[in-house]
Amino acid sequence: MSARVYVGLGSNVDREARLRQAVVALRELFGELELSPVYDSAAVGFDGYDFLNLVAGFDTELEVERVAASFRDIENQLGRDRSLPKFASRSIDLDILAYDDLILDLPGIRIPRPEILENAFVLRPLQDLAADSVHPETGETYAVLWQRMAPSAPRLNLFPLDL
Repeated sequence: MSARVYVGLGSNVDREARLRQAVVALRELFGELELSPVYDSAAVGFDGYDFLNLVAGFDTELEVERVAASFRDIENQLGRDRSLPKFASRSIDLDILAYDDLILDLPGIRIPRPEILENAFVLRPLQDLAADSVHPETGETYAVLWQRMAPSAPRLNLFPLDL
């Protein structure tokens, strides 16, 4: 049975190249992707270069643990340094935001990602792709969640990046 997966992509180190490479790798593994617009936003939790963020959606028959392992492999191939603190510059970050309506809390895998409800750079591109989809914990659509967050959200600027 196929599941709809939404993945958040972010980079602030060689960010345009890394996002392009990550999208190529995702397409090679999962086929056709639906991509949100790309947003430029300030680093959160540390002083660093601005990030580029987007969300990709795809369908897969792989179980969630295999999807997460694939993302770690892509991050490793693209130079992700796992020795850095949680809030630090990143060559690439790939996070499963949602996997159908699954609610899961395992070591290293929490779905839906708490950042959906915390960070505009995650929620805005997710609602761009899946406005009418329902957050499995709140029962609200991503569009409703974004409408609530938007007035107080930090700046997000559209960034023209051909993917």
